[in-house]
Amino acid sequence: MSQILSSLKVVSAKRVVATLDPIQFRRTKLLRKLEEQLKSARAEMNGETYNTKRTQTIKDKSTGEIQTVEKTTRFRPWWYTSQNGKICISLRYGSRVVDLVKGKNAIELTDKNELIPVMEKLKQAVEAGELDQQIGLAGDAVKARFKKSAKV
Repeated sequence: MSQILSSLKVVSAKRVVATLDPIQFRRTKLLRKLEEQLKSARAEMNGETYNTKRTQTIKDKSTGEIQTVEKTTRFRPWWYTSQNGKICISLRYGSRVVDLVKGKNAIELTDKNELIPVMEKLKQAVEAGELDQQIGLAGDAVKARFKKSAKV
C-alpha cells in the first residue's frame, strides 16, 4: 500500500439506500400536487394564468443531436363549479378522486375566496396523516391498473 493510502482510514462499508415507506411516499406525492394546485389558485386570484412545465430530452432525427427542451404540460385544477353554482374541490391521487369521508369526495365552498384557505387546510390534514387510509385506497386503485391481467 502506498504512503498516501496508508495515511487514510480504509474500511469495508456497505451503502444504505434510504427508502420511504409507502405511506410517506404517497403523502409526499399528494403534497406536491396540492402545492401545485395552491400555486394555480393563487395565480387565478391574481388574474394570472398558471402553467406547469417539464423538461424533456429529444433526439433530432436528422442530425442525431440530443437536446433538452422545456414543454408546457396540461394542468387541470381540482376545483369546479357544481350544478347548484357552488365551487367544489375534489382531492385527487393520480387519476382517482379521493373519498374524504365515505361516500363524499368533494368540499363545497360558497365562493372562490375560500379556495386557498381550504386547500391549505387540506395540506395540513395530509401532513398530519389524517387522510392516509383514503390515500392508500386511491393509491391501490391506481396501482391495480398497472398490473398485468393473468392470461388464461
